[in-house]
Amino acid sequence: MIPLRRPAPTARLTRLCESRTLKIKEQGATVEAATSQWDKAQAAKEAIRSLLQPMAPGIRRCMYCLDNLGTDIDHFEPKALAPLRTFDWLNHLLACSFCNSNAKREEYPCDEVTGESLLIDPTVDDPADHLKLLPASGKYRAITAKGCHSIRVFDLNREDLRLGRVRMYRLCKDLLPVWHAKVLRDDLAGAEETAAVLRAEPFGDVLRALRRRARTPSMAELTFGTALGAALVAWDRTDG
Repeated sequence: MIPLRRPAPTARLTRLCESRTLKIKEQGATVEAATSQWDKAQAAKEAIRSLLQPMAPGIRRCMYCLDNLGTDIDHFEPKALAPLRTFDWLNHLLACSFCNSNAKREEYPCDEVTGESLLIDPTVDDPADHLKLLPASGKYRAITAKGCHSIRVFDLNREDLRLGRVRMYRLCKDLLPVWHAKVLRDDLAGAEETAAVLRAEPFGDVLRALRRRARTPSMAELTFGTALGAALVAWDRTDG
C-alpha cells in the first residue's frame, strides 16, 4: 500500500450522492435501503469511478494490493455497518475483485475504546507508519495494530502478492541503475522513459520502500551496493 491523494468531489458528484443519501434516510437508513439505492445509482457510481481511477497507483491498480486492476468501488466502511455512508465520497476506494469480495468483504475492525478504524485507509494514513515492507522477501511486517489488522483483512502477504513484490524488487535492481546512467549522461528523455516503466508497474510499494531506505545515502550504498544505492539516492532526490 502507498499513500494516495483524494481530490475534492465535483459539484455533480456531490449532488448525485446527496440525493441518494436522502432517499436512504427516507427509507429508514437500513442496509436494504442502502443496497437498493446503490444498485440503482449508475450515474453516481460512474462519477465516483471517474474520480477514483486517476487516484489509483500505476495503471488503475487496486488501492489495497497494488497488483490487480481496480475494478470495484469498495466501501471502506461497509454498507452493512454504515448505510448512510454508502454515498460518502470519503468512504470510496478502488479495489480489485479479490481484495473487495474475497479478502476484505464486510470486515471493518475498530478499536474497542476509541472506535477508530483499525484498517489503513491509504487516502488518510501513510501505510509506512503502520507497515514495513521487506522487498527481498516480498512480505509485510506490522508495526502497529492497524498494520496487523490490515495485513490480515486485505491478505497482504498472500503468495501471489509476495512473489509479485519480489519480481518488482528485481526489476528495480535492474532498471534503477539504467535510469541513473541515463540521467548522468544527460539523456533526460531516455531517463523519463525508464522512469515511466517503473511508475506503471504494479507493486509501487516496493519502489517506495526502497526509496525510503535511500534517505541516508551511506546506508543506501551499504545496503544495496554502489550502483543501486546511488541510483536510489538520485531517484529520491529527483522524485523519480
